[in-house]
Parts: sequence; structure tokens; C-alpha cells
Amino acid sequence: MSVKSRRLLIIAEPVVMLLTPILLVFTTIYDIEQTALLSSLIIIFAMVPFFARFELSKPKPRDIVPLVVLSVIAALGRVAFAPIPHFKPVSAIVIVSGLSFGPQAGFMTGALSALASNMFFGQGPWTPWQMFTWGLVGYLAGLLKKTFLFKKPIFIYIYGFLSGFMFGWIMNIWYIIGFIKPITSTTVVGAYIASFYFDVTHAVATVVFLIPILIPWQKKLNRIKLKFGLME
Repeated sequence: MSVKSRRLLIIAEPVVMLLTPILLVFTTIYDIEQTALLSSLIIIFAMVPFFARFELSKPKPRDIVPLVVLSVIAALGRVAFAPIPHFKPVSAIVIVSGLSFGPQAGFMTGALSALASNMFFGQGPWTPWQMFTWGLVGYLAGLLKKTFLFKKPIFIYIYGFLSGFMFGWIMNIWYIIGFIKPITSTTVVGAYIASFYFDVTHAVATVVFLIPILIPWQKKLNRIKLKFGLME
């Protein structure tokens, strides 16, 4: 990847992260026709810089294999815990991927986990939203790894807990756009109140799964990364 392309994509990623929720809210407030379709297209285009930067970095097969394995584990974990709504290990695994291999790898793991697990749960207009949101969870984990806070596991657990709410709040936008008419402050607040239990369940589950896997998985993944020169 050329230096110019790399710089453009590095700039595009945070810009996309900021513009996506703004555009989604804009389409909702002004009741634009085909809002549900437009919002799905916005989400799909929002993922382009992340996938493009990963692809243009020309990853070797050995770089891709760990991400695919983590995505499969996350997808199977989601299927295994299907009887318990929102109590899933996906976010925890995606966070570990971002911490171990970096922001782009975290995003790819989250997006692929959503896509793969929906082979069982069913694909639909919600799939791009889940891909973007779980990707965002992994991407932010990779960015925050570079800060002094993430040197201590307690702050990673706190991020894991908050990521459960972040995931739920973003997915609530899809639900509101697709199913609530008319969209008013009352109906929006009602939707978020109704989702509170599920958001708490997701947040708690992420911490519950992070506690046993964070340190041992990071050690093993870092050893693999060092041994095979991954993500160089």
C-alpha cells in the first residue's frame, strides 16, 4: 500500500466513525423516504475504509488465519449461547482480537463474526449494522490498547462492559428506523428503555467472558504473532 493511500485511509476511518451516526440521525429526523434502505447503505459504505485498509495492506494467509479462527470461535459461541438472549461471548473475543492484532484486525474479526453467525440466525438488513457495530467494538479496543489505561485489565473489563451498551444503543437506531412510526422523542426513549435489560445482559456477559480469556488468550496470541511475524 502506498504511503498516500495509507494516510487517506487512516484519516477516513475516524471520519467515517463520526459521520455515520450523524447521517443516520439525519435520515431519521427528516423522515427521508426509504430511510431503512438508506441507513443500511450508509452502514455498508461506512465499512469500506476499514476493509480497504486491511486489503491494501496485502495481508498474507498467515495473517488472515488467526482472524478467521477467532471469528469462527465467536460465531460458534454466539450459536452455543443462543438460548440466552444477548448473553454471548462475541464482544469479548472481538475485543481480545483488537488488543492482540490491532484496530483493523479487531474490526475484521467483529464484522466476520456477525456475518458468519448470521448464517445460523438468518441474514437480513440487520446484518450490516451488526457487522459495523461489532467491528467498531474491536476497532476501538485496538486503538485504546495504545493508551496507558489499557495496561491494566480492570480498564479493559470496564470497556467490555460499556461496549455492551454501545452495541445495543447503535442497534437500537436500526430498530427505531425500521419499526417505529412515528419517530418521536417519546418512542425513541421508550425503545431505549425497553432494550435496557438486554443491554445490561450483553454488558455483563462481555465481562464474564473477558475475565477468563483476556490474559491467557493474549499471551498465546502474542506468542503466535511474534513467532510467525503476523500483522507486520
